[in-house]
Amino acid sequence: MAKYRLGLIGFAHMHINNVGGQFAQHGDIEPVACADTTPIVPEVRDAPYTRGWNLQHALDNLGFQRSYDDYQEMLEKEDLDIVVCCSENARHAEVIEACAAVDVHVCVEKPMAESLSGALRMIRASQAAGTILAINWPMTWSAEARKIKELIDAGEIGRVLEVKWRGGHTGPLGPGAMHAGVSETADQMTGPERGATWWHQLDTGGGAMLDYCCYGSMVSRWYIGELALAAIGMKANLDSHWGNAEDNAAIIVRFPSAMALFEGSWTTWDHGVPTGPIVYGTEGTIVLDSGGIRREQGGGNTTTYQSDPLPEGRTKIANEFIHHLKTGEPLHQTLEASFNLEVMAILDAGIKSAASGQLESVNNGTWQIG
Repeated sequence: MAKYRLGLIGFAHMHINNVGGQFAQHGDIEPVACADTTPIVPEVRDAPYTRGWNLQHALDNLGFQRSYDDYQEMLEKEDLDIVVCCSENARHAEVIEACAAVDVHVCVEKPMAESLSGALRMIRASQAAGTILAINWPMTWSAEARKIKELIDAGEIGRVLEVKWRGGHTGPLGPGAMHAGVSETADQMTGPERGATWWHQLDTGGGAMLDYCCYGSMVSRWYIGELALAAIGMKANLDSHWGNAEDNAAIIVRFPSAMALFEGSWTTWDHGVPTGPIVYGTEGTIVLDSGGIRREQGGGNTTTYQSDPLPEGRTKIANEFIHHLKTGEPLHQTLEASFNLEVMAILDAGIKSAASGQLESVNNGTWQIG
């Protein structure tokens, strides 16, 4: 069969180097063309992992034949089958709508959008067009994370009562930044240079809450297995005052029979504690840390677990996406658009709470997607 023709849209998020590279190197893919979105604020320089550097990397190293200044022009001129989107969070909806209009399937990097309304635009456009929309999570490809879900479903810790998760580093372009798929270490950028990138701008969907609390939203929905009810969030810009987006955030979420707590930070040199996830149940606690998975039941009663290999040929997003297109078999739950709409509802409530200073309801089921 003919190869799937691939385009890349959006080079704001450095995960384009890894995710775009996976697709480009897949045997059933032909890398064709790429285009960036237009930044609200021009970046100051093309340091490693900034958008200009990422785009040049795709042309020099990932096999893409040409680039366009306007992604709409690319979609009009190129007969594409798949697009990988790693634009600013606030541009996801417009990119997916444009791709759906020309019957192109899309894999977009987490989080699904900058808001629930943006996520709804995406899922409605893809459903109307009959195109595939997948949301990629690095955690999906963790065999340990999947093993924990298996242990929870098997009742190894009884009923889940609480999920905790913490993520962070010194910033997406902070000191020592390194990102999968590219071997070069990021140059040390000054504060104002980082402030000119979308990461540190609220209007583009930047900030630590969307960047890192999204993981907690996803893993809590996945592990607890219920729709969330309400959330309270808090965020602050503690040490990145050359930008207006927060560099620290936290959300507490209430589910019908459980709670969740997650944190995101761009000012963390070392977490000091297991980042998790940590899952507390009625009959024990499951912890994931650098040593692997363990169940604690107190008094030195510790059980360790080995994770199982991921399904053969479906160990990363490109494999899973192409497998789904060729066979029709369902995507992994965490990648599905409908599941991610429920994840986005949690994150959206946390964002609204951080702005209002009040507990906010999680908006489940009041929207129409059919």
